Amino acid sequence: MFDNLKNLGALMTQAREMKQRMEQIQAELAGKTVEADSGAGAVRVVMNGKFEVLSIRLDRAVLASLLAPSGGGGAAAASADDQRMVEDLIAAAVNAAMRKAQELAAAEMGKVTGGMNLPGLEKLMGG
Repeated sequence: MFDNLKNLGALMTQAREMKQRMEQIQAELAGKTVEADSGAGAVRVVMNGKFEVLSIRLDRAVLASLLAPSGGGGAAAASADDQRMVEDLIAAAVNAAMRKAQELAAAEMGKVTGGMNLPGLEKLMGG
């Protein structure tokens, strides 16, 4: 019976240590960044390992080449289409950066968990 209590105590200590290490890794992830782009570099997003967008950069020259005038629709139609395209490019770049940040976080957490799939880890990581 006492052996079981010793094992439980050791398990609790290990769990506390793992939790502390995970919290440390989460803090470290705030200082790590990933970068993704869309539209051949027209939109570039930088995100940290805590899934916070740090910057969005638009390359005017690339955007201008993508947003070449279309025939016949007039300035208002082209403008609405251009806006929609830029919005789509921003969304695509943010989504790509999010995937990279998730991969970074999973790799860092995998170092602590030894590759074990722990239930609830996604919630701890903000996923």
